[in-house]
Parts: sequence; structure tokens; C-alpha cells
Amino acid sequence: MRSIVVKKNDSGQRLDKFLSKAVKGLPMSLMYKFIRTKKIKVNRKRTEQSYMLSEGDVIDLFIRDEFFDSPEKDESAIERIEPKINVVYEDENIILVNKRPGVVVHEDDEAKDNTLIMHIKAYLYKKGEYDPRSEQSFAPALCNRIDRNTGGIVIAAKNAAALRVMNEKIKNNEISKFYLCAVHGIPSEPSKTLRAYLFKDSATNTVKVYDKKVGAAKEIITKYRVISKKGKDALLEIELVTGRTHQIRAHMAHIGHPLIGDGKYGVNKGDREKGYKYQALYSYKLRFDFSDGSGVLGYLRGRQIELGKDDVWFLKDFQ
Repeated sequence: MRSIVVKKNDSGQRLDKFLSKAVKGLPMSLMYKFIRTKKIKVNRKRTEQSYMLSEGDVIDLFIRDEFFDSPEKDESAIERIEPKINVVYEDENIILVNKRPGVVVHEDDEAKDNTLIMHIKAYLYKKGEYDPRSEQSFAPALCNRIDRNTGGIVIAAKNAAALRVMNEKIKNNEISKFYLCAVHGIPSEPSKTLRAYLFKDSATNTVKVYDKKVGAAKEIITKYRVISKKGKDALLEIELVTGRTHQIRAHMAHIGHPLIGDGKYGVNKGDREKGYKYQALYSYKLRFDFSDGSGVLGYLRGRQIELGKDDVWFLKDFQ
């Protein structure tokens, strides 16, 4: 028998969700069986899989030791990494960083440990704010994602409570996201709210945009405003009302104004010759339009975070 004491970052989640992370060698089917047959108890009492954990709860597991012996992911990389991140804003709960184009946000076969989230973990580890060995079910996590070749503000949560609130606010569209982009051609209207439908093809990692509802396509809403013009090109501010995969790139290409440097939804050979290695798209501003119920992040309500002009690599071409 082993006992687990619920810590602060473990609280506020269902028992089954916690156990799936804290006891990785225990199959889900057996976990549910052990809860039903009282081999897993909370505070010495029979419990339910949906029980919401509180700090200080004691989980008793009357199960074989082998379930605790599953191989764990090697977290020693965060001790070796010399973190390279550009911190835009930071407090005790969250950290906002300026992700550069070309940086991968999460681990994949190519990036491995050289990812944004690993550098954030290493940064917090060196500050003494995160130690993977002392955590049972939590690790600092990204709340939003940006494509590899797009730059901009990425939010990471330092604790479980902040992660839950931020994810809920993003889900409820209580964070306004603004981008800067450079496009081929000058839109006929200085500002407009665009509406269309987007279908994602997971096999090719591309999307298609339609003017009318087609099959499983989902509605997209994109607001743009022309900021400046240079020759036949324009600099736009985009506000994402919906946040679908490749929405800005595909939607602007759909109306005849593909992003400069975008080879997936436009032709970028000439752009690359001019020095546009990536698509000219940058998430440069966030506004926290929180309603009530902001919990530990209530102080962010109405706050706006914006990058400086020097942070957006293609702005110089429109000044």
C-alpha cells in the first residue's frame, strides 16, 4: 500500500485525472476497477472517480508496487538547457514570452528538447520556481500555440490554478488576440470583418476556405484593418474572433491577399529572394477581456500586453 498526499498543484482536479498522471503505470481500466472495489480510497473513505481533490487529501492505493515503477520521462534536460527566452511579462502565476519564428513550441521528432516549453521550464527551474521531482501531476504548460514559422506572444502557466483559469478564458473567447501581417496587394476596403468557413485536412496539414458552409467546415471570423501601404503591399492588423488552424493565412489568401513569405497559401519564391524566410505574421498584442470568475488571475482583467515595434521583424519594411 502507498499513500499520496495531494499538493497545491494537484488540487482542483478529478481523482482519475490526477492518478493518470501521478501513477502512469496503472492502466485506466484497472484504475476505475480499483476505485469501484475500494482499493483506492481518499481520506480512508470509499470515493468516486469524479471526486475533486483538495490540498491535503490523502489517497491510499492498495495496489501492487509494479504500477508505480513505470519509466518516467527524463526531465534532466531542463537542468542542462541554458534557457533562451524573451520574457514580455511575468508574475507569480503566468509568463508571457515572445516566440521567434522558427521556434517549435512543443516537443516533436525534430526539435526534441529544443522547444519553447522546455526553455520555459529550464528558466523557471533556474529561478527556483519549478522542480519536476517535487511535482506529482503538474508541469508548467503553454496555454496557447503559435505555428512554428509564426512569431508572437505565447502564454505559459506556472501553476495548476492559473492553467485552469487561462484555458477556460481562452475557451470562452475572453482573450482578444491581435496580429500584424504583411500581404500582397492592398485590400479595397480599409477595414472589414470577414466571414467564411474553414475545413482542415489533417493528412496534408492544410486548410481550405469556403464562402458557404461545406460539409464539416467550421465558421471563421477575421477582422482586418489596413495600417500602412508600401508599393503594392499592405501592412494589416488582424483581430482573430475565431481561432482556427492557419485561419489568418488561409482567409487572407482566400480574398486575394496572401501573406508575404507564405509558400503554403501563396507563392513565396520572390518573397524569399527579398529576405522573407517566414510568413510575415506576428501575434503582437493580447488583451485580457475577463468576465467575473477569473480566480487567481482576476488582476489581469482589462490588462493589455503589446510588443514593441522592434520585436516584429518585418515592420521595418513598412516604415
